[in-house]
Amino acid sequence: MFLLNRNAMHRQPLIAADAETLGVAGADIVEHFLAHRDNHLTTPLHALPALAAELGLGALHVKDEGFRLGLGSFKALGGAYAVFRLVLEEAEKRLGGPVDVGDLDRPDVRAVAATMTVACATDGNHGRSVAQGAELAGAKAVIFVHSGVSQERIAAIARYGAEMVRVDGNYDDSVRQAAKVAADKGWTVVSDTSWPGYERIPGLVMQGYTAIVREALRQLREPPTHVFVQAGVGGIAAAVAGHLAIVLGDARPIFTVVEPSRAACVLAAAQAGRVVKVAHDRPTVMAMLECYEASQVAWRVLARTADAFMTVDEDDAIAVMRRLARPAGSDPAIVAGESGGVGLAGLMRAVAENKMVLGLDGNSRVLVINTEGATDPQRYAELVGTNPADVLAGKLAAEATP
Repeated sequence: MFLLNRNAMHRQPLIAADAETLGVAGADIVEHFLAHRDNHLTTPLHALPALAAELGLGALHVKDEGFRLGLGSFKALGGAYAVFRLVLEEAEKRLGGPVDVGDLDRPDVRAVAATMTVACATDGNHGRSVAQGAELAGAKAVIFVHSGVSQERIAAIARYGAEMVRVDGNYDDSVRQAAKVAADKGWTVVSDTSWPGYERIPGLVMQGYTAIVREALRQLREPPTHVFVQAGVGGIAAAVAGHLAIVLGDARPIFTVVEPSRAACVLAAAQAGRVVKVAHDRPTVMAMLECYEASQVAWRVLARTADAFMTVDEDDAIAVMRRLARPAGSDPAIVAGESGGVGLAGLMRAVAENKMVLGLDGNSRVLVINTEGATDPQRYAELVGTNPADVLAGKLAAEATP
C-alpha cells in the first residue's frame, strides 16, 4: 500500500516541544553524551553505485547501524541515553548540585543509581539498550518481552544483568504490562513509544536517534533528495524526519515511512488522521517492526514531516537481506537483520510502483538506514542462507568472483 500525506498538518512546523527535542541543541546534547562512551564510533555510510544504477537513481547511500555501540542496532542510541539522562537528573535532585555524564562513575552518583529501577517492553533491541544503560550507570533493569521474541535476543539482553519477564501476547501487550507493573512498584518506564500523559521519556529516546542523521549529513557530500526509513511505533522515522525538517527547512528531502504490511500502524494513523490500533493477524518476519499502535509523539512529528507512507511484504524484506549480503558490482556487502533493510525494500518497491509521484529519477540522491545487523544470527542464517560472519568477512563476494 502507498499513501501520500494528506494531513492538514503536513509541512507545518513542529510544535515547540518536539522542535526542542529533535533540533540542533538536542542533538548537541546527544553528541556530548556519546563522547563519553568508550566504544562510540561514527557508523559507516556505504555508497551502493551498482544498485543505484540498477534502480535508475543518481546515488544511493546506506547508513549502517549494525555497528552502533556494540549492540548491533540504532536502538543503542536511545534507551541507554534516556537512562543516563534520568539517572543524572535524579542525582542532581538528591545531591543538590549539577551532575554531568562524566560524573556517572562518581560513588555518590552511583549510590543514587543503585536505588533506581528502569523498566521497558521490547521486541529485542530497545530492551538491550536500556539494560546496557542501566548496567553502565549502576541502576537495575527489568525488561518485558512478548512471546514472539527469540531466545537468542532474550539472552542478549540478560547478559547486561537485566531481569527478564515473559508476557503472553504481542509487543503492545508487553508495553501495557510493563507500564502496569512499573506503576505498582514505583519503577521508571523507559519506553520507546508514547501515550497520553507519557511523552518526555520517549522523546529522550528519540532525541538519541538524532545522532544518526547528523552523522549522515556530515558524511554525505550533498544532502539527500529522498529518504526512506522504516517504522515500528515510529520513533526512528520521526527523529530522522524531524531533524531533517529543522536543519534543512524547505530544502529537506522527500521523506517516506516504510512498514510491514502486517503491522502498519503509522500508515493507519495517516489514514485515520490520529493514532489507532491496528488488528493483529499473522506475525511479520520484520520482528523489530511488529507494532500495532504508533507512538503519539512520533505520529505528531510524522504528520508534519513525512511526505508518504508505504508498506512492504515479507518477501521484500528477505530479498533485501539477501541482496545486501550478495551485492552486485563494487557495492559492499552489508549485514542487515530482518528489519534492517526495510527502508531499502521500500525504495525498491517505490521505484517499481511509485517512481513518478515521488520524483525518483537519475538525479535523485537517496538515503536509507540499515537499522540493525544480525541481532539474531541464527535467524539471519536461516533467511539469508549463510552466517553473518562470512558476509562481513567478504567470503560471499570472493566466492561470486570468477
